[in-house]
Amino acid sequence: MRAGPGGGRRRRAPGLGGSRRGRDAPARRRPRQRDLRGGAGGTGEGAPPGASEGSTEVLVVTGMSGAGRSTVADRLEDLGWYVVDNLPPQMLSALAGLAARARRGLPRVAVVLDVRGQEFFPEVQSALEELRDRGIVVRVLFLEASDEALVRRFESVRRPHPLQGEGRILDGIRAERDLVAALRGGADLLVDTSSLNVHELGARVGDVFGEAGRPRLRVTVMSFGFKYGIPVDADHVADVRFLPNPYWEPSLRAQTGRDEGVRDFVLRQEGAEEWLDRYVAALEPVVAGYRREHRGFVTVAVGCTGGKHRSVALSEQLARRLSGADVRARVVHRDLGRE
Repeated sequence: MRAGPGGGRRRRAPGLGGSRRGRDAPARRRPRQRDLRGGAGGTGEGAPPGASEGSTEVLVVTGMSGAGRSTVADRLEDLGWYVVDNLPPQMLSALAGLAARARRGLPRVAVVLDVRGQEFFPEVQSALEELRDRGIVVRVLFLEASDEALVRRFESVRRPHPLQGEGRILDGIRAERDLVAALRGGADLLVDTSSLNVHELGARVGDVFGEAGRPRLRVTVMSFGFKYGIPVDADHVADVRFLPNPYWEPSLRAQTGRDEGVRDFVLRQEGAEEWLDRYVAALEPVVAGYRREHRGFVTVAVGCTGGKHRSVALSEQLARRLSGADVRARVVHRDLGRE
């Protein structure tokens, strides 16, 4: 178990969970982790004036083994989060109480929970509900990856899946998917790391969790091509293939939706501006509802045939219109450059 910034050895999942430091790089010195045995009703020392459990934010990092939990934990720690790895769910309550009572306060705490907790893991849901009942803001980040990507990562490091037993790696992956299904369904943010390397995943974590003065809702507008499949982490999917395809214009074929020529071509088509107006209007009550429910993240996917022209141009426009005082919208072009 690793507590950051607390010392100790840490077990790592393969693949995107690998260390970013070289073998000879000096280890970072970290202060010792405080004793968690005091629990919610323990004798904490020197709580800062005005500190309360409600001011603490707990981010639960979970998901599939090999999907990148260790990479995310490292990046969060670099961003100033207090990170605890492989914590039994029964200790979440004690950790939250300790964070609220710390002298300088620990407003942002991240906890990595996964099947390494073995018999403790099934109690995750009840532990999260207990924190929410106490008024603590709890968000869940679920890291996903395809079976193919996970098998490849485990084979590359020649390590077994923690649940495979005497079976195959794929048997362990399937067993894990059954165990984490409820967490996946209730996650605030789902990230598919199948096509991400450690640097890309770290950059995404920085974009989402790096700012101290974070807006209440972060919207990712993702363009994609239907021929490559619908993004598994999409909360909403829009199909813009009803518009003429710039691909059939010889002068525009090699360009993308980021280029002025393609953008102007798409926006002047009948129905394009109307679609933008109505889709933004349709999302407004959804965004308001997410804020009321304290949901921090949402992914809106916009698809065309290849993810190069129409979806790219309209995703850029949609993100601009959605951005506001309480909303930060960012654009990700999943399939741009894939052809």
